[in-house]
Amino acid sequence: MFINPKTDFAFKKIFGSEQSKDILINFLDAILYQGRSNIADLEILDPYQAPRIKGIKDSFLDVKASLQGGQTVIIEMQVLNVLGFDKRVLYNAAKAFSIQLDVGEDYTMLNPIIALTITDFEMFPHSPKVISSYALREKEEMSSYSDDIELVFVELPKFKKELDQLADLSDKWIYFLKNANKLRSVPSNMKSESALNHAFAIAEQSRLSREELEILEKREMFLHDNRNAILYAEQKGRQEGKEEGREEGREEGRQAEKQAIAIALLEKGIPIDLVAETSGLSIEMLLKLQRKA
Repeated sequence: MFINPKTDFAFKKIFGSEQSKDILINFLDAILYQGRSNIADLEILDPYQAPRIKGIKDSFLDVKASLQGGQTVIIEMQVLNVLGFDKRVLYNAAKAFSIQLDVGEDYTMLNPIIALTITDFEMFPHSPKVISSYALREKEEMSSYSDDIELVFVELPKFKKELDQLADLSDKWIYFLKNANKLRSVPSNMKSESALNHAFAIAEQSRLSREELEILEKREMFLHDNRNAILYAEQKGRQEGKEEGREEGREEGRQAEKQAIAIALLEKGIPIDLVAETSGLSIEMLLKLQRKA
């Protein structure tokens, strides 16, 4: 059996361990460069270490790698579709770009940033593309202003191919991310890829320590509970928002819906920072709602 790569713990263990350099190079070549061997070498920044269970929420960071030539790639797996996530992606990319310089250093020293985001939900429902890439362009002529910040998204729900339909390396990696925890052995059409074999080896549940298994179980439960709580809160919030909206107008109704979602999440014991992301309300407002609830 294999662990679920879609949990933050498992994703960083597979792609961000010190022994994962070949995996990360092959994965990035597949997703960013259509399978071409563009990356000769990289350095994994802040390599994975099994965190203590206490304080686990603060122990996970994005996988971050520095490529030859100074380019940096930040990689994030996002399972929950929280409010404002699109802005968070842009903020993280801009922050990674800006913190390269110390006070007084010249802007010419800035190196490009690629923010690769893998989502277990649809970011762009209007587009059928599984992999999409965004950069700064002129609106009408589409001429390039800068490729120094590139946003790349992989939307797992849009990937519908079965095992026997995998055509290239990117297909195989996306299939791995989406389905590894449902497999009992390495598929025959993936065995020829050494990096994928290495990823499956790291993902073998039997190789995890007891502490790592406990962490993984807690992360799975956390995601499952929060996903269900968000769905429940959204349904309850929409209903209450509609009722108040009929009486107070659309804008007031939308605000009431946000507050109803927030209260439902708080009642379920969801952490206040996650409630803030989901509802779009400030921590200060949530504390007031919490006192009233």
